[in-house]
Amino acid sequence: MTTFSILVADDEPDLRDLIQLTLEAAGHRVVTAVDGRKASEALQQQKFDLVVTDVLMPERDGIELIREVRARHPGVRIVVMTAGGQIPRGDYLLVAKHLGAHVALAKPFTGQQMVAAVGAAMARPQS
Repeated sequence: MTTFSILVADDEPDLRDLIQLTLEAAGHRVVTAVDGRKASEALQQQKFDLVVTDVLMPERDGIELIREVRARHPGVRIVVMTAGGQIPRGDYLLVAKHLGAHVALAKPFTGQQMVAAVGAAMARPQS
């Protein structure tokens, strides 16, 4: 299996930690960020193969982060996830996919689904 360098951005500490443990158990290197602003800082400091981001976060949301990744780091793949908010979660996921996310996951999801989403995102041709 190929090892990827993955940045996980989510403001929910328990879910962020669970995703980190799951992806590390699958053999990947994982860095976490508590929001989009911290994720942007991490992207400036090191290279990642993939970003996993929640849509709804304080400070800087996942939509802004997706736009930044597409503009500044076009080779980085993106998995977006959300439980929704004021509008149905499917709408957020459609917007994120339109902006360049490779794979969208609705919360809740299993560890297997997250690992599969990473694999699918990395297997997709560059857009």
